[in-house]
Amino acid sequence: MKAYHLSDRAGAGGVVRADVSKPEPDKGEVRIRVEAASLNYRDLMILDRAGEGALNGRVPLSDGAGIVDAIGSDVLQWQLGDRVAASFFRDWVTGPFKASYLPSALGGNTMDGMLAEYVVLPASSLVSVPAQLSSIEAATLPCAGVTAWHGLIARGGMGNGDTLLVQGTGGVALFGLQFAAAVGARAIVISSSDEKLARARALGGSILINYRDTPNWDAALMKATNGEGATHILELGGPGTYDRSLRSVASGGKIIQIGVLTGFGPKPDLARLQWANADIIGVTVGSGEHFAAMNRFLSDNAIHPIVDRVYGFDEAPEAYAYLRSGSHFGKVVVKL
Repeated sequence: MKAYHLSDRAGAGGVVRADVSKPEPDKGEVRIRVEAASLNYRDLMILDRAGEGALNGRVPLSDGAGIVDAIGSDVLQWQLGDRVAASFFRDWVTGPFKASYLPSALGGNTMDGMLAEYVVLPASSLVSVPAQLSSIEAATLPCAGVTAWHGLIARGGMGNGDTLLVQGTGGVALFGLQFAAAVGARAIVISSSDEKLARARALGGSILINYRDTPNWDAALMKATNGEGATHILELGGPGTYDRSLRSVASGGKIIQIGVLTGFGPKPDLARLQWANADIIGVTVGSGEHFAAMNRFLSDNAIHPIVDRVYGFDEAPEAYAYLRSGSHFGKVVVKL
């Protein structure tokens, strides 16, 4: 079969095609014929680390969806032809997170990912794909969708009447925006692009701020909310945005800490968190149980993920390069 491996080449050239043996499922395992895989910002970070020679031979990408193609012994919950997606953490099926689950993240330090024609995984690590979604759409869910769901809904409790701040228009951000619209929350979107802000309005964004034109977007947000702030903040930026997020959170609000898009750097002053009786919720994706609950919500609310661009299998390096450009609105997908 065909697959992609990481190499020590710099940049998108570090993702190279390989011909490898088709894997066979063992006891308790299922083989998936992968139909689509999607990229996340994490994949760029992993690619950069691979350029240092740390991950040679690893199959990249955590997110993918496809068809059950073969079944090992003692598997009762799946049948040939079932449409499934793989959980980001292979071993986090249900219950609270444990540090021991970290090594089971697909496409990372120790676990192969989904950018291959066939993948074998434990039956317990798979979830059914919502019937209304194509495999291209379903491939966007495991990381970005589950992250937004876990942070905003499962732990953040976002609901009708709340106010969500969304930073940017990438995958997690747009899932958050769609969830807010579905539960009746007001959404504030910041972006450097007026065009992207206009598209975000069509998805339910009601307060739109161009942070290039308005660098003090936290002040603009507080003015637009009559000094109340946002009850929920998807904190995607890291050091470059954190202090402004702290100044934007409502009393009793929640900052859902997810990303490091601006890199790693100085730690923010958390004093205002105490004064506002607000919380920080640290989120790294979620469990298979979170995934299944989100899929029911997607079906009940007829939500379709926002896919920006689809690349062919031979174009995977170009997909990486496009994601790194920051031009995307929503998800970038590779179709197999």
